[in-house]
Amino acid sequence: MAEVAIQRIDWTSILRLVAVLFLGFTSGLPLALTGQAMQAWLTVDGIDLATIGFLGLVGVPYSFKFLWAPLMDRFEPPLLGRRKGWLVITQLLLAAALFSIAYLSPKENLTLFAIAALTIAFLSASQDVVIDAYRTDVLKPNERGMGGSLAVFGYRLAMILSGGVALIWAQTYGWPQVYTTMSMIMAGAAVLSFLLLPSLSSEFKPLASSPKQELKGFLAMLVGFVSGWYVTHYVLIVLGLDPNSANKWLQLLFILAQLAVALPLGYYLARRVGFETLNRSLDSYFAQSSAVAFLILIVLYKLGDAFAGSLTTPFLIKGMGFTQAEVGIVNKIIGMWLTIFGALLAGALLLRISLFKALFIFGILQLVSNLGFWVLAVLGKGAWGSFTLPAFDWIIITVKESSQIDFLLMMVIALENISGGMGTAAFTVLLMSLCNQRFTATHYALLSAFAALGRIYVSPVAGVLSESIGWPAFFVFSTLMAVPGILAVVWLRSSINGLKQS
Repeated sequence: MAEVAIQRIDWTSILRLVAVLFLGFTSGLPLALTGQAMQAWLTVDGIDLATIGFLGLVGVPYSFKFLWAPLMDRFEPPLLGRRKGWLVITQLLLAAALFSIAYLSPKENLTLFAIAALTIAFLSASQDVVIDAYRTDVLKPNERGMGGSLAVFGYRLAMILSGGVALIWAQTYGWPQVYTTMSMIMAGAAVLSFLLLPSLSSEFKPLASSPKQELKGFLAMLVGFVSGWYVTHYVLIVLGLDPNSANKWLQLLFILAQLAVALPLGYYLARRVGFETLNRSLDSYFAQSSAVAFLILIVLYKLGDAFAGSLTTPFLIKGMGFTQAEVGIVNKIIGMWLTIFGALLAGALLLRISLFKALFIFGILQLVSNLGFWVLAVLGKGAWGSFTLPAFDWIIITVKESSQIDFLLMMVIALENISGGMGTAAFTVLLMSLCNQRFTATHYALLSAFAALGRIYVSPVAGVLSESIGWPAFFVFSTLMAVPGILAVVWLRSSINGLKQS
């Protein structure tokens, strides 16, 4: 039997899987650079906690990428092809944006810094749209399970580099040099994408619709969104509210109210004018049974994790007094292997248990992991003692001096990473199971955008809340926020069991 299995190994299949691993890495690299790494830079630069929380809104493009995903499905860049073309374009632009932000000081020019960060997030979200589509198009049905695991693995490796190793590098070289290095890595990724990625089958063609009509529909959607945003802004001012108020809750009200009007208006005009690829993709998704209920589940399932993780870096550095190097070593380098272990364990369990059981059990574990941060906030640094990690030089990672590693910190991070890896593995299977093959790019963009809602919009709330009630109460609150996701899994038990999980 072993010999038969060996004979079935296909080099073209291996090349496709390696390509998916590589693209998982390029997808994960920019995320932390507008998330945890950026938070660390802002914290070290002395930016206040509430402002750091509001700057989490630069991740908004991850929530709305399904709006322009149809354009990347519909239009094909000349010479390079539809998927590879958009990949190379977005990766080159990401390299340029990362290089630009490296030379902006958050303390001296916060506005330009925020604009640059928003640009990086937009380009990163656009790259994700193409990567998700490419992965679905290039993999054969029997390769999708392994391909999905490798994509998560590559994504996590990149997050370790840009969200963990970067903190260690910053301790020695400073944040501008870190972002310059990341821009060079992304430029190299663009070259590799152009030269080495396997070509796609010619059967994957854009929708046969009018290009002019598609662009008109897209522009109408943008006009509706922008109009709704600014009209709501000025209506609130007329009602006597001040958008420049020092009250952070009032600032948050402006943002949420503007989004509540802008999104429906943009979608209405897209349908009226005829953004055909978007309209047909959304119609296809919402024709499924329990479509809206699944969107609610997707938002809620990671909500507790989103609250706990939204300010983890400022909590550990500013709130608990850990050094950047210690946080980078424990939270990302050691945490990397624990996350991988969690994902592999989840993969093994998913071969034996149903998707419903996996989502339920892993959701409970994610809830428990939030309580670990509460324990750390209550007991404090050094409560369980520490040990000395000797200096080391691993070429890409250098720690010039020995570091004290807190035992309680390690236990909390271990639980969070293992449970997080397990939850992510099951969650990825859920998203893939909900996609219609004809509209995979837009459907996956829609679903992953809803998945990002919690991570993005809890950030300003978390910043204000943590300052208002303190860290221990904040992590109790984040634990309670994990409960609705578990209840949603139970609510949709029959629908989840009815999904095709192949």
